[in-house]
Amino acid sequence: MKRVRLGLTDLMVSPLCMGTLTVGPTQKNLPQQEAADLVIRAYELGINFFDSAEIYGTYPILGLALQTYPELIVTGKSYAVTADEMRKSIEKARKELNRDYIDIFCLHEVENSAALKGHRGALDYLYEARQRGIVRAVGISTHTVAGVRAGANEPGIDVIHPLINRAGIGIKDGTVDDMIAAIRTAREFGKGIYAMKVLGGGHLYREAVESIRFVRQLGIVDSIAIGMQSEAEIRFNRMLVEGETPPPDLGDEVAGTARALQIEDWCCGCGRCVARCGFEALHLENGVAKVDRARCMMCGYCARVCPEFCLKIV
Repeated sequence: MKRVRLGLTDLMVSPLCMGTLTVGPTQKNLPQQEAADLVIRAYELGINFFDSAEIYGTYPILGLALQTYPELIVTGKSYAVTADEMRKSIEKARKELNRDYIDIFCLHEVENSAALKGHRGALDYLYEARQRGIVRAVGISTHTVAGVRAGANEPGIDVIHPLINRAGIGIKDGTVDDMIAAIRTAREFGKGIYAMKVLGGGHLYREAVESIRFVRQLGIVDSIAIGMQSEAEIRFNRMLVEGETPPPDLGDEVAGTARALQIEDWCCGCGRCVARCGFEALHLENGVAKVDRARCMMCGYCARVCPEFCLKIV
């Protein structure tokens, strides 16, 4: 795949970024070496950009892949609020990646300017880490229009990882047009943009061609992050991002791997997953958790807070 500059950074990334959440412990839970081999295969197929986060549990997978291809570009993310919390998050990432630096490190799920202000200690530590060369670029991830605007207006932010898809699925505030306008402004301010949830957390997988084309044709996104669990998915999405038409047999293979949140029958009804879900897709009914599949973004974050390990994406 060709390489594009990510905003004003010196990072040259593929226009397709492999999201690693889907191979990690809250989703497919591939054995680490098997998942690392898939990352390696993605690189050999032209993808050099890989998205991760502390909550995903996939730094060790990328660490194994980096042993073969140390030039991989990796994003880390953290919910840290204070400088000390961010220091610990960065050190955890460096240790598990077995690398001295992280290419991009983001504040995770920044939803507005107030949230950005509340994370000032962590953000200032990121700026210090960038100055020391431990982090090459500083970013935020966000599901909101207000979050994109906050990132655009923060001079030190290099990269924004916003939620955008043609149906507006998962945007917590405003419309698709509002989100496009905010991203366009951020782009004009020199921010690198790599999009998330272009397939609506899987809801638009049957409309993948139209959905990926929609985001690419906006002309304001450097790269698209898509979670992928197989070589077939990597090949399929790579072709779409490059403007090619995948062969029918490849499309059929990918379409046969639709995913959904599964709640096992031993759910104790503690409600922690309900409180954690940012999309109001979970609720308690007759003492157990239930999912509204129309709202579920299949992020798997709920699984991290389940004390009985009864939630997973399959």
